[in-house]
Amino acid sequence: MKRILFITGTDTGVGKTVLTSLLAAYLHRQGVRVAALKPVCSGGREDALILKKALGDTLALDAINPWHFKAPLAPVLAAQREKKRLEIATVLAHIRSIGKPFDVILVEGAGGLLSPLGVDFDSRDLVAALSAQPIIVASDKLGVVNHILLTLEALPKKARNRAKIVLMAPKKPDSATASNAKLLEQLSVQNVCRLPWLGDEFSAEAALSRPQIQKVMATLTRSSVR
Repeated sequence: MKRILFITGTDTGVGKTVLTSLLAAYLHRQGVRVAALKPVCSGGREDALILKKALGDTLALDAINPWHFKAPLAPVLAAQREKKRLEIATVLAHIRSIGKPFDVILVEGAGGLLSPLGVDFDSRDLVAALSAQPIIVASDKLGVVNHILLTLEALPKKARNRAKIVLMAPKKPDSATASNAKLLEQLSVQNVCRLPWLGDEFSAEAALSRPQIQKVMATLTRSSVR
């Protein structure tokens, strides 16, 4: 059965693209037919280029990222500046069309879960419409527990119950970094994984040479591999 994993975050800049590229490269290595899409972005296409590389250039850039806007703003505002209009039906049609030949589809959102992507829709709406399993990415620092709980609460109940969480270590850990995962466990938040800081010059291939990273990828994708 085709699976769709939706990589969202508690905010922008928390590591969604790092995780999506790791998942894509890991599955590609396993021989899984995997697509990684970032349908909407603003302020540059660097994230989409990272995904393209992680897939071994098996998808064209415009298939990975068909809607891109110049201004570094929420996509709905960046689109308005260019006098463009993006609706959810169009985005869903693209994801479903591109995803047809693949066993696993990774979809990366833009910004946080409720950041507006187009006319009256956000990543939460895409998760619901695609019946996708959410993976919530968050920076493992002080305040993240509140951000994760709010993001979980905002998800539809069915998606919330299937959600997985990835705490990404910051470059400079703070007093909460070592304890956030344990606190989430005490609060009955399940399926929490942690990833270490992977460096300023991130490489999915280099990261996947580390057993710790491979273990996390296996945990996140276990139900997605036939």
